[in-house]
Parts: sequence; structure tokens; C-alpha cells
Amino acid sequence: MPSEMDAYKIEDFGDPDVFENVTTDVPDPDPDEIRVEVVASSVNPVDYKVRRGHIPDFTPSFPATLHCDVAGVVDATGADVEAFEKGDRVYGMPGGVGRQGSLADYVVGHADTFAHAPESIPLEDSAALPVVALTAWEMLADKTTVDIGDDVLVYGATGGVGHIGVQLADWFGATVTATASSEEKRALAVDLGADATVDYTQTAVETYVDEFTDGAGFDVVFDPVGDDHLDTAFEAVRPYGAVVTTESSAAQGVDLAPMHATSLELGVVLVIYPVLAGQGQERIGEELDTIATLVDNGVIAPHIADRYAFDEVAAAHRRAETGDFVGKLLLVNE
Repeated sequence: MPSEMDAYKIEDFGDPDVFENVTTDVPDPDPDEIRVEVVASSVNPVDYKVRRGHIPDFTPSFPATLHCDVAGVVDATGADVEAFEKGDRVYGMPGGVGRQGSLADYVVGHADTFAHAPESIPLEDSAALPVVALTAWEMLADKTTVDIGDDVLVYGATGGVGHIGVQLADWFGATVTATASSEEKRALAVDLGADATVDYTQTAVETYVDEFTDGAGFDVVFDPVGDDHLDTAFEAVRPYGAVVTTESSAAQGVDLAPMHATSLELGVVLVIYPVLAGQGQERIGEELDTIATLVDNGVIAPHIADRYAFDEVAAAHRRAETGDFVGKLLLVNE
């Protein structure tokens, strides 16, 4: 077992070139932790927001190793860990205040933030799932209930969270309408399970509400995008319906009066809360177990737009910030 490893760290907030490849000590797991030899990670908006300094409370201590998602092989287990043993293939969302991230040869994390990886896809592909699949699952299975025949509108249907949301809503038996800005993205949304698609850049909300719900409104609006989408979500949802979102910042300056006027439900998901709070981590592992089963049963699959080596992390972040891709960007520890 080596005593040192490569890690990609930042000494301060900045642009994508702020990452540096450094040699650092291999961490030892605490009694309730496992150590994982990292095969892959992926890029989520939270990763580049942390790098920019937009959410400093989420940042590990400098020099900081970033990234939430990980897939790899268990290398060592803490004395109190019974769920895993050396050699297990796992994926997870470790991290939290004071914890370093997964952009390194090894990462340690609370055992409850991991699960056995899906068996039906390559291990490295599992790294594309934790943040986005956990978020989509909590939006549709925790913050609301989707019944067979419900009309569900999915914003950003080919983005990280959105492309999992389409697949889950379809599996729940909903009639899924997906928004996307290009023909290519709308075609992918149909492949993922959408029954209808909308070019939201060209189509007014009332137009697609009339076309796809006979003017009644959608039972659920799934909004992983935020910004002005929350306003349009309130227009698109039916009375007594539900809007689920990931963007708490989207509520700033948004008129919430329509919620009261039509008795709406609003659910906001911050999937990394358990690792930030240092409590309730078992929720993550249990949901990741469910997601692995769904993957192995063919219900959901990650769509990977491109793969980068760890030493290409700056390029991956630049691409992620443009939004010029569908699904997820994977980082592979070559």
C-alpha cells in the first residue's frame, strides 16, 4: 500500500486552471469510514460552483480536493464497518464539511454514503450517477408522488438531473413532456422515455399546457434548472399540483403568490445535505442501493457525453460551465 498519492487540489478559488496535481498522503479511514481506490468521478454544477467560490461553506479546507461523485474499489475499512469489505466495487457521494473530495487516487468517506455499484454497467460509469440520480429520486419519490397516468413536465430533460428524471417519471407510469432547446436534445429525451417534447425557447407556456394537458396543467413540474424556470413552473402546473426543484436560490425574487392562489406544493431538494450536516448519511446509502437496483433492472442508465482523464479536469470544468453537452461528463482516473 503506497503512503502517498496523486490528487488534484485547489489552493484558492478561481477559474478552471486553478487545479494543481500534487502528491499528498493517502488518508486512513476512521472507524465508520471506508477508503476507496478511485476509478472515476464526474462533474456536477456544485463542483464548479465550489471551485469558483460561490458556495464557500461547501468547500473542504485548503488545499482542497473537490468533487462529490465517486466510483471505485474498497481498499480499507474502518473498525466499525460491516457493510463493505476490501475489494468491493462501490459508488457513492462522500464529502462534507472538513472532508476532502474524490479527485484523487484514494478517497475516504462515511460508509453510509456508499453502496455496492450496479453490476450491469462499467464501474467507471457508475460515477456519473450519485448526485444526479439521488437528486432525481428525491424530487420524484420523496418530495412528491407520481402516479400512473400523471402528466409530468421535465425541464432540462437532457441535463444531468433531467435525463434521470425523464427515465424515472416514465418508469412511474407518467405521461412525460420534456423541454429541450435543440432537435438533438429533444430526440434524446424521446429515447429516454419522454412521450412529447417542447422547444421552450420558441413555445409559450400556455401553448404547451393547452396541447399536452388540455389546458388543465401538469400534475408535477420537475425543475432541476432554476432561474426563471420556477416562474414558468407555476404557470404550467395544475391547481393542487406539485413543483419540485433543486434551486433554492431560484426563490429569491420569485413571486410565490401563485402557490397560495392555486394551493400548490413546492419541494426543494439539497441532496448533499446529509454529508454537509454529518448526520442522516444512511439515507444516501439506502437510496443508492435502490438506484443500483433500478440500473440493473434496466430502468435508468447514465448518459455520458464525454470522458476526461483526471489531468484534464480543467477542460472538463470549462465544458461543464458552457452547458454544451447532454447527460454527464465523466472524469476517469487513468
